[in-house]
Amino acid sequence: MFANIIIDISHEKLDRTFQYAIPLELESKISVGMEVEIPFGNANRLIKGYVLELTKVPEFDISKIKPIHSILKNSVMIEAQLILLAGWMKEQYGGTMIQALKTVIPVKQKMKSKEKRCIRLLLDEDAAKAQLEIYQRKKNTARLRLLSELITTKVLDYELVTNKLNVSSAVIKALKEQGILEVESEQIYRNPVNMQKKNVPEIQLNEKQLYIVDAITKDYRNGVRNTYCIYGITGSGKTEVYMKLIKKAVEQGLQAIVLIPEISLTYQTVMRFYQQFGERVSIINSRLSTGERYDQFERAKNGEIDVMIGPRSALFTPFRKLGFIIIDEEHEGSYKSETVPKYHARETAIARAKMAGASVILGSATPSVDAYYKAKKGEYQLLTLTSRTSQSELPSVYTVDLREELKAGNRSILSRKLRILMEERLSKKEQIMLFINRRGYAGFVSCRACGHVMKCPHCDVSLSSHNNGKLICHYCGYEEKMVKLCPNCGSKYIGGFRAGTQQIEEIVKKEYPNAKILRMDMDTTKSKDGHAKILSAFANGEADILIGTQMIVKGHDFHNVTLVGVLAADLSLYSNDYRCSERTFQLLTQAAGRAGRGTKAGEVVIQTYSPSHYSVLAAEHQDYEEFYNQEMSYRSIAGYPPASNMLAILITSKEEERADNAALLLKQQIDLQMIKGLAAIGPSDCTIAKINDIYKKVIYVKQNEYDKLVMVKNSLEQYINNNDRYKNINVQFDFNPMNTY
Repeated sequence: MFANIIIDISHEKLDRTFQYAIPLELESKISVGMEVEIPFGNANRLIKGYVLELTKVPEFDISKIKPIHSILKNSVMIEAQLILLAGWMKEQYGGTMIQALKTVIPVKQKMKSKEKRCIRLLLDEDAAKAQLEIYQRKKNTARLRLLSELITTKVLDYELVTNKLNVSSAVIKALKEQGILEVESEQIYRNPVNMQKKNVPEIQLNEKQLYIVDAITKDYRNGVRNTYCIYGITGSGKTEVYMKLIKKAVEQGLQAIVLIPEISLTYQTVMRFYQQFGERVSIINSRLSTGERYDQFERAKNGEIDVMIGPRSALFTPFRKLGFIIIDEEHEGSYKSETVPKYHARETAIARAKMAGASVILGSATPSVDAYYKAKKGEYQLLTLTSRTSQSELPSVYTVDLREELKAGNRSILSRKLRILMEERLSKKEQIMLFINRRGYAGFVSCRACGHVMKCPHCDVSLSSHNNGKLICHYCGYEEKMVKLCPNCGSKYIGGFRAGTQQIEEIVKKEYPNAKILRMDMDTTKSKDGHAKILSAFANGEADILIGTQMIVKGHDFHNVTLVGVLAADLSLYSNDYRCSERTFQLLTQAAGRAGRGTKAGEVVIQTYSPSHYSVLAAEHQDYEEFYNQEMSYRSIAGYPPASNMLAILITSKEEERADNAALLLKQQIDLQMIKGLAAIGPSDCTIAKINDIYKKVIYVKQNEYDKLVMVKNSLEQYINNNDRYKNINVQFDFNPMNTY
């Protein structure tokens, strides 16, 4: 038997397998995914590797194939599953096996374990006192201090002895060698969850919630492993459903992964889960230290936790008995990786669940068009929650036309309607959230008088303003000069939107000097606990107004918030991206969902230049179906996902000519594929054509069947690997991209 092994993943240049012979004594013990030690290179130095394949077929002369040295003792079978997942990701999304392995086994280096040590007296009291007299005669003051304390206390903390008693480790070692004491140590884990568990009542579910829990658990009991899409309006109790499902799973000895889109959501989510599951819950995110991350994966591997919460990297938690993978707010763009391999957590979770025998649950008040499309087709099972769990109703939504505000002489970022409602809320000591929609803020140019947006005549996207005074379409390359007067109404008020959270904070402070204001954006949340501090302060009523970007509108539950103001709803509506209407609808609906979650009625003001746009109207009515039907009709006509599948091929080089030539050759290779229904667009410059003197080109390929795009990717990878022209050219593949290049 032979094993194809990939060398330890810290070696970037060794992205291929090496074949080794399996010694007879290891044949029954070895399996795919195991970590092994192998002799490597001329010096036969021992290094680590992972078994990717077992075979009876030698790839070259048997006499030259070296044997595996050993299986590493700490190698566990869960890594086999993760390595198979890495192989699946490499095939589905492109990139190298090394890149895929580094993604699924993110904490590969052994961190120094944190230990708690204590010193225990071994002698009985009489023997200890006799020894004490010897130290007194010899004037061994350090030994005297230590032994005196041990006679009184019997067990002492090691750190206390060395710091407070001022006893050196050499003295402790000497007494240990004399058999007077022993040093005991136990490994303790760095725990990022620092909370007090309170006695909370059992989760009580309503009829709709119970129906969903029963349907999923019944399927699981009967051996049915499915992907479920829970579409529940804001405040309908999706989190309670997740917790009940996990509770039932944990009672069966199973484990669960809960994915959340933002670090800012971690605090509130973990708090709710911790009250139910205590220290059997942990978190993983980019704000943790390497040691904390390492310890959480070790705890998971050793079965010491049942629930892992975190963004997409939590998907690779090494649980051995995985029952459920829950993806909350599944519509969020952050579930798509922006680094190679450019995987989507939704599809990758489904692949991992199949390998682990688990079920996947997708939840959102505004499901992604992709997920809802698959649910409608029957690929996912659709389950709905159509009413809020509390007695509260959905908030009243008012849409303010900013063109009318300008006509009435109001040039402020705050509309007249919003001002009136803010004054009312402040007088009642109720809380307000002001949301500035920054996503895609520089992407479009519009008329501030009539709201007309400069759009491409050939594509249903806005033109982007470039520093060279041109408006350019990044889909088809169409360009025109920057307009000075609005082609629709002749106004000179042309431009992009430039206000940020800081400017809004200053305006609001000036307008309401007695109001306490908190601001939540990238600047105010830089510290490790930045999100948690701001959110807990607002939840505790320490501020009247919370101003922030999209991180404040997702999943938070503040019962005293009765007014939400959405400032400049259009900013994501006219970015040069086919998903911009979907993002706008989701953001507006999620923002509106923060109001009136307690017993008091909520109100929402949406300020926009496009009050008649279907995504704004659907958000105003809180009507997902209305939005989905309209959006899918546009996607079907244009051939965009999910109606069709799309592959973006990104080509980058330090030399523009080389980037151009490489892109043209790839386009020729695509044209040679002769796959029916395949359409390739480009190559063209990326939205930002040059960054740090690196030129960027893109080709878009459309095809109804995803597998055929994978075939295109595979053939191009082979072509690139066999062609010296691509030596200093970087080519990346992105399937159904979340953002345009």
